[in-house]
Amino acid sequence: MVQQTDKLLTAQIITSFGRRFQVRTAAGKTYEATTRKKRIDFACGDIVHIGHINQQQAVIEDYLPRRSLLYRQDATRTKLIAANVTLMLIVLAAVPTPSELLLQRALLAAEAADITPLIILNKADLPQNAEWLVKLSYYQSLGYKVINISALNDITLLREHLQGECAILLGQSGMGKSTLTNALLGKEQARVGTISSALDSGRHTTTHAQLYDLNTESQLIDSPGLQAFGLHYLHTGDLLHYFPDMRSYIGQCRFHNCTHRQEPGCALKQALAEGKLKPERLRFLQNITDELSK
Repeated sequence: MVQQTDKLLTAQIITSFGRRFQVRTAAGKTYEATTRKKRIDFACGDIVHIGHINQQQAVIEDYLPRRSLLYRQDATRTKLIAANVTLMLIVLAAVPTPSELLLQRALLAAEAADITPLIILNKADLPQNAEWLVKLSYYQSLGYKVINISALNDITLLREHLQGECAILLGQSGMGKSTLTNALLGKEQARVGTISSALDSGRHTTTHAQLYDLNTESQLIDSPGLQAFGLHYLHTGDLLHYFPDMRSYIGQCRFHNCTHRQEPGCALKQALAEGKLKPERLRFLQNITDELSK
């Protein structure tokens, strides 16, 4: 049933073009929607109150409390990605060359937003995948799930994880997100791009966030390809909570404001010396700390 509050309808944003949206009511009626006063704090997946203009148009008045909000932020701007997501599907493939740094940043964003991450290594038929399965085994040791599939062949393993979830596909262009979307939907709704071998990167095909219904209980959001994932909204004092391999050391450093570099009595430096922590993980923490401190 469509809820109504003082002539406002309740709907969900199913398409986001930044300042323009498409919303759908519980009865299945869709509207082209805009916002008042050029508000841009709405995201695909948001449950919103809309004011009816005519049979095709509506105005978004406000959003209802969110289960989660996924966004990226650099020094100058904030970009909302999706709301009410419960599962983050981080899509990698051996070709074009994936960014492990982008993977690490996406995992931090998932931890901070309390969204369950699932790492997908797509294009399982590629011989180069073997090397990446070895690399990703480290993330499995941290408790993250990794699945190896081919969007063009069999996605049964992925489909098993999606029931009852609002999942979002994240990754660089060319990783096969749109192909995965089409495979899950059983029809070609998402545009599929090609790989530029000269640039070793995928061509952008998804230009906006789009929500699809997988069934009555499960939804999927396809998002534009990412080349960077700004995390300026995080706080340095919270970072250790987002590192599964470092959480156990919280509060164990001699100084409460330890930067985990040269201070005596640093629990992380001790763990590094004992081989319990990978040096590249500590460097990643230090780099993120420096970035957030600017």
